[in-house]
Amino acid sequence: MRSTLLRITGPVAGALAYVLLRHHGDSPALMAGLVVWMAVWWISEAVPIAVTSLLPLVLFPLFGITSLGDAASNYGKEIIFLFLGGFLLALGIERSGLHRRIALWIVLRLGGSGERLVLGVMLASALLSMWINSTATVLVMLPIALSLVDGVVEEEDHLRISIPLLLGVSFGATIGGMSTPVGTPPNLVLLQLWEELFPGLPRIGFGQWMAFGVPLAVLYLLLSWWLLVRWLYPVATVRLAERSVMERQWKELGRPTRDERWSGWIFAGTALLWVTGDGLDLGAIALPGWRDISWDGVQFLAPVGDAAVAIAGATLLFILPSVRGGNERLLGWDFAEKRVPWGVLLLIGAGLALAMGIARSGLDQVIGGAMTGLAGWPPALMLFGLVLVVCLLSELGSNTATASLVLPILARSADAWQQDPLFLLVPATFAASLGFMLPIASPMQAIVFGTGRIPMRAMVRAGIWMDLLGAVLLVALYTLLGRVVYG
Repeated sequence: MRSTLLRITGPVAGALAYVLLRHHGDSPALMAGLVVWMAVWWISEAVPIAVTSLLPLVLFPLFGITSLGDAASNYGKEIIFLFLGGFLLALGIERSGLHRRIALWIVLRLGGSGERLVLGVMLASALLSMWINSTATVLVMLPIALSLVDGVVEEEDHLRISIPLLLGVSFGATIGGMSTPVGTPPNLVLLQLWEELFPGLPRIGFGQWMAFGVPLAVLYLLLSWWLLVRWLYPVATVRLAERSVMERQWKELGRPTRDERWSGWIFAGTALLWVTGDGLDLGAIALPGWRDISWDGVQFLAPVGDAAVAIAGATLLFILPSVRGGNERLLGWDFAEKRVPWGVLLLIGAGLALAMGIARSGLDQVIGGAMTGLAGWPPALMLFGLVLVVCLLSELGSNTATASLVLPILARSADAWQQDPLFLLVPATFAASLGFMLPIASPMQAIVFGTGRIPMRAMVRAGIWMDLLGAVLLVALYTLLGRVVYG
């Protein structure tokens, strides 16, 4: 009965949104109704999440928002194959057993409690994400986190530690990525937009970004750790395996097998190519990436994206022989097919489709017009309202899509707001990374949700508090430091 009611609630809520917004035109109102409908079904899981993710393929053409071909193109974009390749690489490490070796090594050095375990994983994710794309960071850390749950925590405590530990991977990577210009795509969207729209103004420097981003990330990381392990999902009483047991397990592992070495080298090589593909401009020093290599003036590696690198690494796993003998390979398709979260790939595609639909339907202009209503507010309240709106948008689509959607609108409306463009653009960029409630909010959320160990309601519960904490912290710190750092 309850599930039937929730199934009905989705389209009813969507119809109500349509009625309320119809004065803006049919197309944006229909799109708003679809967003509300899908959000209700995703959050309540009244219908399987993957099935809800297919709705744009049916309703976009029906509502006249886009053609079926345009809607379907979002389910085959490069980022989908980046996820697929990343999942396969992680499965290769799992198949070889290397993830268990890494997990034991980490715990033997961290020691202590479940709280320290979560903090260690969050710190590692944040530090990596400062320099590696946040998505790649989660793909690197996920098999390690899963092995920590399965290998060093007592079995009856697996569920209790899984949620904060896996959310910690996503939260740590997201927060770390906010601290540098190269950590997450929304930051790069702002830098590119700034150079295009304001060529006569000083560029935003790497050090300048970090002068605000690092203090924000440090405070946010520590507060989010406290929120996770002390309030939302306490893990103080989670029992780890006895140290003597873990030391014995470490010794029993012996030397790394050939499968472990090869899968590890493939994973490390892929991660290295992810990191070094694009040049890194540190202000005084500019480091070229391998995509900048040219022959007779042609950068022939420029079209090779991160997804191609991930798929190439995954393909090697299916080719190289395993020590298990016979026709076994480092990774077999039967093993991979059962473990790849195919529904999550549909979920990511749906998020991209929603971003397209919001732009094509004109709903983005309606949202932009509504945001100009904040112009007369006091600066702190204006920023808080802006951050909350951008954060909400990020929950309904990817963080990159949100930044690409909102930042041009803000840049062009800065005069109407009677504000310096940076006053609006910098907080909005950070706010685009604050989506923590839903799997579609960011690739990082989608990846950890794909493990099947985080219930949707648990993610929503933690995400609400993370969004509010991030909004308050961002506005408070920007009010104190923004003028000093950005002028």
